[in-house]
Amino acid sequence: MLRPESSPASLPVPGDSSLSVEVRPQVPRCSLGLQETPQSGPSAQAASVSSRPDTSGAAGDRSSSSSCPRAPSALPAQGSYCKSKRSYAENTFASDFTLGTSSSSARGSTCPQMVKTPLSAGNHQRSGYKSWTPQMEYSATSSSAVSAHSPSVVVAVVEGRGLARGEIGMASIDLKSPQIILSQFADNTTYAKVITKLKILSPLEIIMSNTACVVGNSTKLFTLITENFKNVNFTTIQRKYFNETKGLEYIEQLCTAEFSTVLMEVQSKYYCLAAVAALLKYIEFIQNSLYAPKSLKICFQGSEQTAMIDSSSAQNLELLINNQDSIARFLDTEQLLSVLVQIPKQDTVNAAESKITNLIYLKHTLELVDPLKITLKNCNTPLFRAYYGSLEDKRFGIILDKIKTVINDDARYMKGCLNMRTQKCYAVRSNINEFLDIARRTYTEIVDDIAGMISQLAEKYSLPLRTSFSSARGFFIQMTTDCTALFNDKLPSEFIKISKVKNSYSFTSTDLIKMNERCQESLREIYHMTYMIVCKLLSEIYEHIHCLYKLSDTVSMLDMLLSFAHACTLSDYVRPEFTDTLAIKQGWHPILEKISVEKPVANNTYITEGSNFVIITGPNMSGKSTYLKQIALCQIMAQIGSYVPAEYSSFRIAEQIFTRISTDDDIETNSSTFMKEMKEIAYILHNANDKSLILIDELGRGTNTEEGIGICYAVCEYLLSLKAFTLFATHFLELCHIDVLYPNVENMYFEVQHVKNTSRNKEAILYTYKLSKGLTEEKNYGLKAAEASSLPPSIVLDAKEITTQITRQILQNQRSTPEMERQRAVYHLATRLVQTARNSQLDPDSLRTYLSNLKRKYEADFPRAEQVSGKTEE
Repeated sequence: MLRPESSPASLPVPGDSSLSVEVRPQVPRCSLGLQETPQSGPSAQAASVSSRPDTSGAAGDRSSSSSCPRAPSALPAQGSYCKSKRSYAENTFASDFTLGTSSSSARGSTCPQMVKTPLSAGNHQRSGYKSWTPQMEYSATSSSAVSAHSPSVVVAVVEGRGLARGEIGMASIDLKSPQIILSQFADNTTYAKVITKLKILSPLEIIMSNTACVVGNSTKLFTLITENFKNVNFTTIQRKYFNETKGLEYIEQLCTAEFSTVLMEVQSKYYCLAAVAALLKYIEFIQNSLYAPKSLKICFQGSEQTAMIDSSSAQNLELLINNQDSIARFLDTEQLLSVLVQIPKQDTVNAAESKITNLIYLKHTLELVDPLKITLKNCNTPLFRAYYGSLEDKRFGIILDKIKTVINDDARYMKGCLNMRTQKCYAVRSNINEFLDIARRTYTEIVDDIAGMISQLAEKYSLPLRTSFSSARGFFIQMTTDCTALFNDKLPSEFIKISKVKNSYSFTSTDLIKMNERCQESLREIYHMTYMIVCKLLSEIYEHIHCLYKLSDTVSMLDMLLSFAHACTLSDYVRPEFTDTLAIKQGWHPILEKISVEKPVANNTYITEGSNFVIITGPNMSGKSTYLKQIALCQIMAQIGSYVPAEYSSFRIAEQIFTRISTDDDIETNSSTFMKEMKEIAYILHNANDKSLILIDELGRGTNTEEGIGICYAVCEYLLSLKAFTLFATHFLELCHIDVLYPNVENMYFEVQHVKNTSRNKEAILYTYKLSKGLTEEKNYGLKAAEASSLPPSIVLDAKEITTQITRQILQNQRSTPEMERQRAVYHLATRLVQTARNSQLDPDSLRTYLSNLKRKYEADFPRAEQVSGKTEE
């Protein structure tokens, strides 16, 4: 019989027949293929500290002969693999843990408040150990115990020491998916890559070595992580568990055969191996279980050949909200696989129900493989042919055939808790287990009795009663509130637990409650016997189940490609080219197109190595910020393989994309608008290079005008020296004259039109959202806005006079010289010639014509220089 969730059980401890341990339901459950295995004291002895001098916290145990505990190749009988970990986990491992919290009481200190666990103080009640990692409960209504939107990633981070400082090793596991991601990369003193990667993972908990957070001497990495992840829980463990040797053994033992090539990638990457050793040891301790052999997908993700988008830019561009639904009727195969490979520690009702549900989900998923193959069969592209080949894996058919020998053909995934409950009850074919058939007949009779009882009550009281069902209440009675048969709008006294929701009453009766209890008892019997059959079936198909990893990857990639296909077929998108130039002809904002009633105004963009810095001016609401976001989104779309919203597009591959757009205050870090601006711009200056794309919107507006202009001018000069592609939107018109000193600066502005309002005898600004080359002709648009408001006319007039005087003085000091104009003309000619030599695909006649046009343009620039010279002499 299955035990209810609340029932404790005494489990025997191997090797000691006189000792038993009470296991309560609050003990963390195993998950993701975890499997409990007996451990003896000697096999669980702690590893010694490695002598490797450059391993931070990552101390390998090279001299120890012990290895990580190995799970048995075959599943043991029930009860034989469950034991207390008192001798191992509580006496040796629990005392090595320290929990960190970023509570307000700890924010003033150098590192978060560290709390010793009760276990380390001598309390050996495991239920007293507090973990931030969620206990994996088994849900009867979903394939995952953890909400799809709640954080479920645990990350271990370790840094090299001495000469290896800055070399980072990371290992992460999603509790909703049996997959471990390893990373190792070199970072600079800002640890930008670490912070960005952690932001992407959005971890529930971060694990680090206790040597990284010594009070008063914590490492810079630990300090930065705690500052940037104030709402994430930290756990520190002794550095001896960051053991690269153990990490490699873990990978050899647990990695499924399809992904075993990861061993070749990580054999010499000591830091990610050390991180995975600590991560898995910690998960084993928290979940009180071990992973089944060859059950995990383990992959390595480096930072090479990737474009880095920092967390602020991702938030500014709204990149973090995503749709993870797979194609059509496919369920989440990763969560499905996660539950199928795990071995529950107790045979509870919920665990049984979850297994049955997920086996039905698996059958439903595998039945969709053939329709997907038919869809891909006639595709000729190599990518789709590769996906078609992965779907031809014979193991899909083997698993489905074995399932169909036990599971009814009409058992399938259905919406509605009562429908799914019925599917689970009758999932197993008849005549496989006589007692199961009897139990199901009993259940059917009880359900029929409930329906008959409610019909009798309806006849007895002449009320339009109907039978309803919910997972929380079971069967209950409902009736509309507008029933005329009610006497004084009161229900009969036989009905209890009455509630009114909108236009209906919900209630039950004493007899119905008893019938529900009988129904639940019958269900427990059914689930228990079905669970035994399902477990036997899973043991037969377990060796083939890893093909679902390929199915998960295939469905996810097809889902993404389907989104790309929709984008380019339903909209006028164009395939981008990749050169050393950023050129977009008539491009528009892809999101604005979807939410706007009218099609967005299209604009051109042209940035080259010779003109790599664009200053954009224009009034408020003229479209500057939207234009910057448009450029960033188009760049990202091109680099992920999507078509781009434009008539023509060419992009230079960006190694990093930086934006400085948001202007909100940050109350949590006590940062004003200006301070937040300075932090973000400092981050950009420290990490940008010549292959970066930088977009800055209205820098310096959080302080006074003089200081704002000074800061902007200095930042512009620094970015100009980097040769990065930069778009700089500003209200400081004085910055536009920097092109006198730097010929690679281009000035652009957003046009506006003035419309006369005859009724009020005032001018109104009409925004065209068109980008044009040159300096904005719109002067003092702030004064015009003030004039349109209710400010007294005398104040507006004084403001105009003062502004005119200041502008005149500034312009006198910023006039161009003839020599500067000549140098600018030569510079632009030279850069265009270099660009032509690199990228030209023109035929000889067309090339000759283009070069002639360049010559005429160059010659036309000299009369302008002479005109400047004449004005200067006057």
